[in-house]
Parts: sequence; C-alpha cells; structure tokens
Amino acid sequence: MNKYSSNLNRGSGDAMAILTSKKARTLQQKDIDEKLRELRLELSKERAAGNVGGTVKSPGRMKEIRRTIARILTIMKEKKQ
Repeated sequence: MNKYSSNLNRGSGDAMAILTSKKARTLQQKDIDEKLRELRLELSKERAAGNVGGTVKSPGRMKEIRRTIARILTIMKEKKQ
C-alpha cells in the first residue's frame, strides 16, 4: 500500500457488485428477468423497512441494488439493439 491508499475495513465483501456486467452479459434472458425481479423485490423490502423503522439498516446495500438494476436494464437495452 502506498501513502495515498486508505486501509478501510469494508467487511466481508459487501461492497462488491451484486451482479457484474460481465456475468450479466453471459446470462440467458429468462435468468436476467428473474434476477431483475428478485432485485426489485429486495429493493422494495429495503425501502419498506426504512419507511417503517425510520432508519435503513444498510443504505449502501440499497445503492448497490439500484445500480445493479440499472446495469441489468442497460444490458437488456443493448441486446435489443
């Protein structure tokens, strides 16, 4: 590590992408649709938990879910073209 890199404890890999672009491009359309449905359901559960309890347990997780949904939708649009 150099003097500019930080030594942050990021836990057990939670900061990594849920589904990378590379993996998403190799999936079949039915698998992509299923993953998209699962992620949307998980995001709605996270949002509901935040609305009921006032604070979200893991706001970083919500951000990663939103990004993964956007990633999947982008890949789907690329495949249609």
